[in-house]
Amino acid sequence: MDDIEARRHQMVQSQIAARGLGEQRLLAAFEATPRHLFVPPKLRHLAYADRPLPIGHGQTISQPYIVALMTSMLELQGTERVLDIGTGSGYQAAILARMCQEVHTVELVPELAESAGNLLRELGLGNVHCHVGDGSLGWAGAAPYSGIVVTAAAPHVPQPLLDQLAEGGRLVIPVGAQREQVLEAWDRRRDQFIRRAVTGVRFVPLRGRHGWSGKFRGV
Repeated sequence: MDDIEARRHQMVQSQIAARGLGEQRLLAAFEATPRHLFVPPKLRHLAYADRPLPIGHGQTISQPYIVALMTSMLELQGTERVLDIGTGSGYQAAILARMCQEVHTVELVPELAESAGNLLRELGLGNVHCHVGDGSLGWAGAAPYSGIVVTAAAPHVPQPLLDQLAEGGRLVIPVGAQREQVLEAWDRRRDQFIRRAVTGVRFVPLRGRHGWSGKFRGV
């Protein structure tokens, strides 16, 4: 095992498994995904640290544990179609790609969408479809989704995302103020939605029609 693989394995064991997320398919997805390729070259020495990192354009790649927590909350079995809002570096989409059948990911910044799409293709993750657009509107063209994960904070839950959930599906999203939010899970039961608050988090703001307007710095 080389140094990078050793650091990745240590990350999985100490930051994810040791915090109670021990599902084997989840751990295997993180072991198989080279996180260092999803961060800027000058920050690759920090790729497996227990922290978020800036990726440019005011965006971040989330702390590994938070990526794992949000993924685990979807309770994926491997046959689902999942929507990922806020492609960023593409790391969340890469993890999801190893956990479900098909991923659609939406990014507002064209440069991020292009670089993420190129990297995902280089890694052979052909079940990920990258789109440029307003993520707060979801991606109606491939709806409904068994799971939706939003990697930016919204002031409220965007109605289009709830509308694009399949029966029995789950939306995972940080909701709240620009600097502090609550990670929430919304389960669809026919035309009703059951909300569950999970933990406090800090994400960059979701921009778009149902998000925050203007420009914000990453956290």
